[in-house]
Amino acid sequence: MTTTATRTTASGPANRPDPERQPRVLSFSHRLSRWDLKVSPYLYISPFFILFAIVGLFPIVYTAVISFQEWDLVRNSGTFVGFDQYIWILSQADFWIALRNTFSIFLLSSVPQLILAMFIAAMLDKNIRSKTFWRMSVLLPYVMAPVAVALIFSNMFGDNHGLVNNILTSIGLEPIQWHKDPFWSHVAIATMVNFRWTGYNALILLAAMQAVPREYYEAATVDGANAFRQFWSITLPSLKPTLIFVIITSTIGGLQIFDEPRMYDQTGRGGAAGQWLTITLYLYNIGWGEFNFGRAAALAWILFIIILAIGLINLAITRALVRDEGGRGVLQRGRRGRKGAQR
Repeated sequence: MTTTATRTTASGPANRPDPERQPRVLSFSHRLSRWDLKVSPYLYISPFFILFAIVGLFPIVYTAVISFQEWDLVRNSGTFVGFDQYIWILSQADFWIALRNTFSIFLLSSVPQLILAMFIAAMLDKNIRSKTFWRMSVLLPYVMAPVAVALIFSNMFGDNHGLVNNILTSIGLEPIQWHKDPFWSHVAIATMVNFRWTGYNALILLAAMQAVPREYYEAATVDGANAFRQFWSITLPSLKPTLIFVIITSTIGGLQIFDEPRMYDQTGRGGAAGQWLTITLYLYNIGWGEFNFGRAAALAWILFIIILAIGLINLAITRALVRDEGGRGVLQRGRRGRKGAQR
C-alpha cells in the first residue's frame, strides 16, 4: 500500500502539464497589435511607392519598350526594330555636339556651385547677426521661376544691348558674343544655373554643419588648430553623407538641364549652330519637333545610362577624398588617445 501510494504520488506531479510550456492563446486584440507593429511601417511608406509605380516606374518601363520600336502616332502602336533607334542616335553629329555642350555646362555650373555653396554655408554657420534673414535670402533665387530667371539672364547677356556688355564697354573692354561663341554661351547658361541652385545647396550643407558637435571645434581650438584646419579635419569629414547627396543631385540636375538653354534665345532650339544644344533639348526637338517618340525614348535611356555612370564616378571620388564620416575619425582618435594615457 505504501509503495503504491508513493508511486501514485510521485507520478502525479510528473504527469501534470507545465503551465509555462503550454502555448498561450492570444486574444484578438493582442494579435491585432502584433500585426500593427509588423505591417503598419509598410503601410505608412506604401503611398510613395504606389505613386512612384504609377507616375514613375510605369513611364520608365513604357519608354524602354518604345525605344525598341518605330512608333506610329496615328495608330498608337509600333513596329519592333531592335537597337536601330539607339544606333541612329549615336550616329548623329548633333548628339555628340549636345553631349559636349551638356558636359561643358555641367562642369561650369556644378563645380563652382558646390564650392560657392560650401563657402556660403560655412559663413552662415558662424555667429553672425540676422541669421534667419541671410538664410532666407540665399533661398530666394531657388523660389523664383526658372523661366523668369532664364529670361532675365538672357537679356543681361545680350550680344548688342545686354547689361554685361554695356558694363564691359564702359570700362574699355570688348563686348562678348554671348550667343555666338559656344564657350561664352555655356558660361552664361551656367551662371543661370549657379544663381538658382547655389543657395539651395548651401542650406542643405548648412544643416549638416550645424549637426556637428561643437565639442570637436572646442577641442581643436585648444590644440591650436586654425579655422582652415578645423574645416578640413572636422567639418568636411562630417559632411560626407550630405556631400554625396548634394553631388549626386547636382549631377542629375546638371545633366538634365533644359529650362535655361530652352529660354536662352527666342527660338529655343539650342542656337543656329547648336552652340548650347543640350541632350534634353535635343531630346525635346526629336520628340516634339519631329514627333519621333521611338528615337526620343532611346535618347532618354542613353541619358539615363550617362547619368548613372557619372553618378557612380562622383560617388567613388567623394568617398575617396572624404574618408571619415560624421566625425568618427575624430572620436576614434580621441578614444585611442585616452587608452594610451590609461596605459
